Amino acid sequence: MKTLVEQIASSYEAFAKDAQAQVENGNKAAGARARKASLELEKLLKQFRKDSISASK
Repeated sequence: MKTLVEQIASSYEAFAKDAQAQVENGNKAAGARARKASLELEKLLKQFRKDSISASK
């Protein structure tokens, strides 16, 4: 689960960097990368939820 949390943190950093570039500079390519990172984050967060629930039982 520790590696999963590290993957989530890494994906969020990538998302935040690209989203910031899109908002501040209007960088369209960064926007596409941010959207892709958000999809990856969604998958990782769902996996975290599953693992967390099973660990608490």
